[in-house]
Amino acid sequence: MSTQTIKLLEKFIDYCSVKNKVISKNIANIGTENYKREDVSFQEMLDTKMNQMRTTSPKHISFLPMSETQFQIYKDKGMENVSGVNNVDIDKEMSELAANALLFRFSSKKIGDYYRGLQNVIKGGGKL
Repeated sequence: MSTQTIKLLEKFIDYCSVKNKVISKNIANIGTENYKREDVSFQEMLDTKMNQMRTTSPKHISFLPMSETQFQIYKDKGMENVSGVNNVDIDKEMSELAANALLFRFSSKKIGDYYRGLQNVIKGGGKL
């Protein structure tokens, strides 16, 4: 696994953390009148980065550092009154929370495996 992949996974974990906070905020405000649910945009940023990574030659470098990436939190302006008070659907929020937890666990496991592999290589370097 390349260091760029590790950086991308670390950024994805940051996204999962922000997404978890936004979902928790939505759930906490399910009874608040005129509250508009919020969401985090990551796919657009990932698509933009992936498009920037395409090159016409293997010698080209067109990759912007991941530190420049930011997540966008936006309000869902849907006018549907799902909960009877606002547009927060508790079933949808709970399913997104579960999916987000799985993505977080997958990413953190992959990063942990990478560093455990490095550690094994370093420790096993002197053994035959």
